[in-house]
Amino acid sequence: MRVIICGAGQVGYGIAERLAAEGNDVSVIDMSSDLIEIVGDTLDVRGFVGHGAHPDMLEKAGADQADMIIAVTLFDEVNIVACEVAHALFNVPTKIARIRAQSYLQSHYQDLFSREHMPIDVIISPELEVGEMVLRRIALPGVTDVVRLCDDKVAVLAIECLEDCPVVHTQLAQLTSMFPDLNATVMAVVHDGKLAVAHSSDQLMPGDVAYVATPSAQIARTLALFGHEEPEATRIVIAGGGNIGLYVAQTIEERQPRTKVKVIEASLRRANSIADDLHRSLVLHGSALDQKLLREAEIEDADLIVALTNDDQVNMLASVMAKRLGCKSNLVLINNPDYLDIAKSLGIDAQISPRSVTISRVLQHVRRGRIRAVHSIENGQAEIIEAEALETSPLVGATLGELDLPDGLRIGAIYRNGELIKPQGSTRIKPRDRVVLFATAETVKQVEQMFRVSLEFF
Repeated sequence: MRVIICGAGQVGYGIAERLAAEGNDVSVIDMSSDLIEIVGDTLDVRGFVGHGAHPDMLEKAGADQADMIIAVTLFDEVNIVACEVAHALFNVPTKIARIRAQSYLQSHYQDLFSREHMPIDVIISPELEVGEMVLRRIALPGVTDVVRLCDDKVAVLAIECLEDCPVVHTQLAQLTSMFPDLNATVMAVVHDGKLAVAHSSDQLMPGDVAYVATPSAQIARTLALFGHEEPEATRIVIAGGGNIGLYVAQTIEERQPRTKVKVIEASLRRANSIADDLHRSLVLHGSALDQKLLREAEIEDADLIVALTNDDQVNMLASVMAKRLGCKSNLVLINNPDYLDIAKSLGIDAQISPRSVTISRVLQHVRRGRIRAVHSIENGQAEIIEAEALETSPLVGATLGELDLPDGLRIGAIYRNGELIKPQGSTRIKPRDRVVLFATAETVKQVEQMFRVSLEFF
């Protein structure tokens, strides 16, 4: 597949890295010669210094033969125009644009990006995507990552195994016999910092993180099985009143009227502005690193601090400080991927990477075959995928025990006619089943092939 990426920042680089590693023909355009030099030196892609929306640059990058353009520069208008030019002059089939300004995304302007006006196939709003991820994490204390699949009927949870976890030192094969009515499957495990497919002979150890597929109706019981019965946070402090912080606070006001929210915002002008937009939340002006202000926000009685400023270091330090002052838990927004590995050692309970969230949404539309959803995990080492099986899929017909699946793949759930089926050796996948699976980065291309439409289908 030939792909043009406009923007070589963290998101653009991450997408290029993933697609190039899978053998796609990738071109990257950016105004910064330094960023293009980094891309060219570290990835097997073509780099072009220039304006991503200019016709001559798109032509140099091969737009006349491109299958897709992904516009993820820092500027909405550049992304929009790049997609328009790619459509009008080069007839690029698929156009994806990252849009930050919420004004473009208001419901009464929903026809703006239709084929008749601005022909963009997929609009991705990082603020909304990250905001929703934050809300899902808040709703599930004890979970370090979560993805909802199959019309919200299935959840894949990343759960840390604590010292008193009831299932540690127990082979995964024994969990089914111990809990026969629990429809949960451990798909992958992070042990000593290394991510690997889970096998029936594996034992979970304290400190491991297990990726578990479970029915949404059994989330609470699954978490209890892993020793997590933390109550939902009802007293929350949000550090950072930007677009994400405001969205989270407003949504909590709408969905959780009993939850008390306090927002700390460094800019006086912004603090006054969001105070007018919020109805029940208290807005405090000042730095989240100010211990006096944290105490004014009654951090010692808070269940959770959610750090959502634009500064990773402020987010991390404020969260660590809040816990030392008595806050029960923290959730931190981290943009720099270099910080992700050290966050846990600093006392950070859970983290969210806007880069990973945005890349996951892009990959959902890049993946070929009947791929319905994609969630990138562990800094791009693997993906949680929901895909629809067709009659011609090699997965259909044989039992799972008979299938010769790649080493880096594990099926976690099968969704059929509104019901969740726990995968076992005797289970058979049927056409139109929706399959939830874990796939390492090396096996993603094989997954795409398994769910592609064969020519014999027509």
